[in-house]
Amino acid sequence: MIGLPAWVFLGFMLAQAIILAAISGLQAMGVDFSSINAIIFNTVGGVVIYALAIFLVVGVPWFVKKRPTTREELGLQRLPQWMDFVWSPLGMFVYLVLTTIVTAIATQALTFVDYSQTQETGFAEIATRPEYILAFLSLVVVAPIAEEVLFRGYLLGKLRKYAPLWLSILLTSVLFAVVHFQWNVGIDVFVLSIVLCLLRVYTGSLWAPILLHMIKNGVAFYLLFINPSLL
Repeated sequence: MIGLPAWVFLGFMLAQAIILAAISGLQAMGVDFSSINAIIFNTVGGVVIYALAIFLVVGVPWFVKKRPTTREELGLQRLPQWMDFVWSPLGMFVYLVLTTIVTAIATQALTFVDYSQTQETGFAEIATRPEYILAFLSLVVVAPIAEEVLFRGYLLGKLRKYAPLWLSILLTSVLFAVVHFQWNVGIDVFVLSIVLCLLRVYTGSLWAPILLHMIKNGVAFYLLFINPSLL
């Protein structure tokens, strides 16, 4: 059972390591990446890393061990329905209430955490409209879809077959927090993941979690890049 979270973590980290190694190798051979726009570079790199991570985590067991993952396990057995667009904003409200409560408790209990630490997104230098569009696509579209497929799709879908639901949700959410590599961000996304998992279970599909994740990242994008004075 613990092997599943470990496998997802390994695949997620290995995908990043492979791409970084490939870039380093190309640079050693004389390829100059400095002329490429940093936003384009980060966007393409992010898409490739997510795609490779999904291939490693979902595809390798399928091809090597003959252990296919069904669309039902991923929560992609149907198209989005109108109720998914209802549940996602309701989930956003629940998440905001819960994360406010949990963060308030954490600030008293975990005093060593820097709650003002800014999350590294890789898009700190965006200035032009095309760069804003690329950053939006990367953070608000690609990342939510890929992360939901990996965590609330593959991981939760597999864990539920071997563990109680509460434990499956807990393990999925802990790992989701860990891969963000920041205490303050981890606390927030742990709460988010619990709500996403509950939506996945209740709706029987991954679409409501994907939409909620997009809403959350969209709000963060607006606050970070469009109107940071509100922070």
